[in-house]
Amino acid sequence: MTTNKSAIRYFIVSFFVFAADQITKYLILQKLHLYESIPIASFFNIVSARNKGSAFGMFQSWGNTPFIVMSIAVLIIIAGLLIFGSKDLFALSLLLGGAAGNMTDRITTGSVVDFLDFYVGRYHWPAFNVADMALTCGIGLMIISHFRKG
Repeated sequence: MTTNKSAIRYFIVSFFVFAADQITKYLILQKLHLYESIPIASFFNIVSARNKGSAFGMFQSWGNTPFIVMSIAVLIIIAGLLIFGSKDLFALSLLLGGAAGNMTDRITTGSVVDFLDFYVGRYHWPAFNVADMALTCGIGLMIISHFRKG
């Protein structure tokens, strides 16, 4: 087992993802009331929404505890992979920052703060946040990496 000596740069990426996520959510919590919406474009609003479940609001009846426990486990595993791993480190750093951001919300507010609302006509994509974007990009990069390497 070899230690990834450059892991610090990937933890810095994770920190910036986490910081961007928490700063944007703080601004939403300070400036908008729950369910308030600010139209930005014909397809995009800034909203103040909360998600007590997982992706797309699934499993809301579970409460926060299982999600916090799963998040802690995931954070430990990803941190270990960043330190001892050798591939997909940037993708893992995005996952670490995103998971930490959403877990922090669950601990501090009891739900995940979402605020980006894209739509076409009356059809809305579920609101999401910076952490969700980092998680999606990280997973996407890992999938691409898997198929590139065969």
